[in-house]
Amino acid sequence: MKNNKLFVAIIVALILGVFAGAITHYYYPSFQEEFSKNVKLLGTIFIRMVQMIIAPLVFSTLVVGIAKMGDLKMVGRVGAKAMAWFVTASLISLLLGLVLVNTLNPGKKTEISLDQLDGASEIIEKTQTFSLEEFVKHLVPKSIFEAMATNEILQIVIFSILFGIALASLGRKGKLIISSLDTLSHVILKMVTYIMWVAPFGVFGSVAAAVAKHGFGIFELYAHYLIAFVIGIAVLWIILLIVGYLFLGKRLFILLQRIKNPLLIAFSTTSSEAVFPKLVEELERFGCQNKIVSFTLPLGYSFNLDGSMMYMTFASVFIAQVYGIDMSVGEQLTMLLVLMLTSKGVAGVPRASLIVIVATCAMFGIPPEGIALILPIDHFCDMARSMTNVLGNSLATAVIDKWETKPINNE
Repeated sequence: MKNNKLFVAIIVALILGVFAGAITHYYYPSFQEEFSKNVKLLGTIFIRMVQMIIAPLVFSTLVVGIAKMGDLKMVGRVGAKAMAWFVTASLISLLLGLVLVNTLNPGKKTEISLDQLDGASEIIEKTQTFSLEEFVKHLVPKSIFEAMATNEILQIVIFSILFGIALASLGRKGKLIISSLDTLSHVILKMVTYIMWVAPFGVFGSVAAAVAKHGFGIFELYAHYLIAFVIGIAVLWIILLIVGYLFLGKRLFILLQRIKNPLLIAFSTTSSEAVFPKLVEELERFGCQNKIVSFTLPLGYSFNLDGSMMYMTFASVFIAQVYGIDMSVGEQLTMLLVLMLTSKGVAGVPRASLIVIVATCAMFGIPPEGIALILPIDHFCDMARSMTNVLGNSLATAVIDKWETKPINNE
């Protein structure tokens, strides 16, 4: 009942946000900049409230998940299954983006102005330091406290895995710490219940700000790009749902019912990170074991971003098409493999997809400034990307839990 009330509240907030943004954009143009800046704070407050509990939640749930498994062989088995799923899903998503952008050719049909490239300067500057050295630095934390302070999920995951394995090896000596961290995770999940009621305000602020700033005309200007992208996301959803049905059967529909709020919040706020705590809660309610959710979901947030993966190949080749650059099949497949590797190094970085796209474009001789072509509508594409990332990680966790149920019961 509470879930349904929250769902309705978010839908109402979404509609009101579009309405308020449209009125401001079309009837009070002189006020739109100030309105957009101020109303966006509602979304910022919600996302910051969620971000403040992500680090302790990831740490406590992942450590407890590994420690409760006890058997380190099981940790390795679950980890291997998870990574096999993530790599396969990433490759399929990247390949799908590549096939669709070459089939639909949105960049060859779209006449977009190239006179606003200054908007890309900030992202290009961030990408100039993108290298193997930076990848390693981003992967391995020099301080767990710094990683937690900056919400570097990948670094927290690596520390938590090592800590959990060490804690499990202590046996009885580690039980007090395991119990304390288990209690901590439940306290944080209780906080999630309270924070989620701020979500409708966050949704209203995020949507109203975007519509007030760009209006509806932005959709006309980028029609070909958006239509092609929506087709890509729809096909990816069909693939994910078919695979999910093959493994989960009719329980897939129960899972979708459970995660409807996280999906909607991710769509509205453009942040899959914002729903991580709620997703943990809903997957456990669905019936997934705590130890599997605690281990698999944080890994998924670092390695299994299906929507973002599809977008990377799609957007990179789109920019090449706009500039009239024809890439051979070999070059595009090489780009796919490069994106497969480099995308793992920026998990948790704001606007990570755009940063990876810029780095990849520069590598293949595509003007990196072209990222400015898609910046004005990236917010709307990010809504679909974020929601798809949440679906992909939910399915991965539920399927891996099903694979592990029988072995766990026999132990």
